[in-house]
Amino acid sequence: MPSLKDIRIRIDSTKNTQAITRAMKLVSAAKLRRAQHQIVNLRPYAHTILSVIADIAATHRVEHPLLAELAENPKRVLVVVLASDRGLCGAFNTNINRFAERWYRENKAVYEKIDFIFLGRRAIDHFRKRGVEPVSAVQSLARDVSYGLAAGIASKIMDAYSSGEYDEVKLIYNEFKSAIQQNVVAETMLPVNVESSSLTKGEGGFPPDMIFEPAPEEMIDSLLRKHFAVQMYRAMSESVAAEHGARMTSMENATKNAGELIRTLTLTYNKLRQAAITTELIEITSGAEALKG
Repeated sequence: MPSLKDIRIRIDSTKNTQAITRAMKLVSAAKLRRAQHQIVNLRPYAHTILSVIADIAATHRVEHPLLAELAENPKRVLVVVLASDRGLCGAFNTNINRFAERWYRENKAVYEKIDFIFLGRRAIDHFRKRGVEPVSAVQSLARDVSYGLAAGIASKIMDAYSSGEYDEVKLIYNEFKSAIQQNVVAETMLPVNVESSSLTKGEGGFPPDMIFEPAPEEMIDSLLRKHFAVQMYRAMSESVAAEHGARMTSMENATKNAGELIRTLTLTYNKLRQAAITTELIEITSGAEALKG
């Protein structure tokens, strides 16, 4: 049985841990508010730019390599996996890595070639232990996430796709729903899907006789590159917000568990202390009675 001193040391240590987890929760909550505000502002633009592309492409029948129809039997696939660099965020990284690993096991016999790009150290380490090396990897995502970083990664992916190196590009990431809910999503990023455009839904679009300056072909090329970079930036922002939400929830649970442990240890400490005091009183009383006799 542990001594009273051991229990006191453990109580103090748990209190220190509780203070750390409470502080981490507050930090994650502050970061989450900023990230959530950024996503709310970014989502409408990311969805609207696709509708503009679809309307122009459908109205003027513009063709582009990034708008090519999805191949019925793609053979070469590039998978981009978005994780985080740090832990202490519950099942955030575990869900992403397990989903991507399961998808890889189920499809490695279907495709001739499957390459990975890992964004986040946790994904890099997880797959490296399983003998899967990426064609490219990026760390420090939560600290350095920016449109410039997303545009650089998107440009490399678009060049590889346009050159015919891949038939399809998929993105696996955690979509932010709320502080307590993050959904693992697998999206086909290339070729670009324009089925959700306003023109396709019969809500109008650009009139066929509208004159564009510059030409629709040039405009489509520029908008598609902007669209893909924006979608990559949106996914990164979603992943970062989901990470902060998962960490905030995880630290809140850790703080509550530390409180429960402190209460349990304090109760045990008081029982042992009371037992020790009672034993001492009995010994003193027995000694006094022995002296009288």
